[in-house]
Amino acid sequence: MNTTTIDSMVQRKLIEILRILHENQEPIGARLIADRMNERGYPIGERGVRYHLRILDERGLTKRQGYDGRIITERGIRELENALVGDRTGFIITRIENLIYDTTFDLKTGQGNVIINTSIIDKKDTDKTLEVMQHVINEGYSFSPYIKLMEEGTSTSDINIPADKIGIATMCSITIDGILLKNGIPVTPKYGGLLDVKNRKPVGFEEIIVYNGTSIDPMKIFISKKMTRVIDAVDTGSGMLLANLREIPMSSVDEAKKLLKSAMSIGITNITEIGEPGKSVLNAPVDSGKVGVVVYAGTNIMAAVEESGINVKTFPISTIMDFKQLKTF
Repeated sequence: MNTTTIDSMVQRKLIEILRILHENQEPIGARLIADRMNERGYPIGERGVRYHLRILDERGLTKRQGYDGRIITERGIRELENALVGDRTGFIITRIENLIYDTTFDLKTGQGNVIINTSIIDKKDTDKTLEVMQHVINEGYSFSPYIKLMEEGTSTSDINIPADKIGIATMCSITIDGILLKNGIPVTPKYGGLLDVKNRKPVGFEEIIVYNGTSIDPMKIFISKKMTRVIDAVDTGSGMLLANLREIPMSSVDEAKKLLKSAMSIGITNITEIGEPGKSVLNAPVDSGKVGVVVYAGTNIMAAVEESGINVKTFPISTIMDFKQLKTF
């Protein structure tokens, strides 16, 4: 069926269903797809999902796997990669904004939901992976030392851990945006980038990607292109780390610093640099009247694991999780 014959809202739902299928390692049914669609801001029931799946089946983009559900086909993957530009643009920032809103962590009580990244590795690589992770955490290049190991068969709102695999949840640095917003500070996630580090100090961003102009999380892009040098930074003090920048109003800087200091005291965040009003931070431009806050990304830990030769599939800005489920190393 030609895409021009399909209503734009239907088209967006079709693309979102393809994304959900592509993110899973195994077949998935209409009920679970409907749950995940609703979590992503698409109000749709199980019956509606079945209608859309029939369209995708007819176009050869999905395939039924018995009673287990659907999988995405190779043609479906190509369609997803070439999805309408208008549909793709802004997808990541929309997802980020939704998760920021859902962040409920309270610095005073130490309770609530935080945003996590989810990574999947082979079960046989668990010991080596934990060793590498510990190495990165010890050197202070992680956003937070809090993690959770998830056994095979575990499902989060958007990912299922397949057989013979282990899932690892690491805290996402966008959590800090949720904390600032919860405390009344307007915050705008601006860039994800590669931060050059020399002598254990950040020098400047070598690459940045604007969140509201990409459909793929910048961290995922940099990791997949093998552009990080986290292990070098850990071992020698010089390397290339993942980091992101958010903007806050200059009038809120003092209050933000208090909140960030409180978060650091309980191991929630590792602030890299706070800029001056309207001035670039580590080579990254900042809007007039705003202040840039740079934080090392939570995905640095798993980027180092991949650099060490372990096969890792990472889903940055994955979902929210109750903080009490995470444990320090």
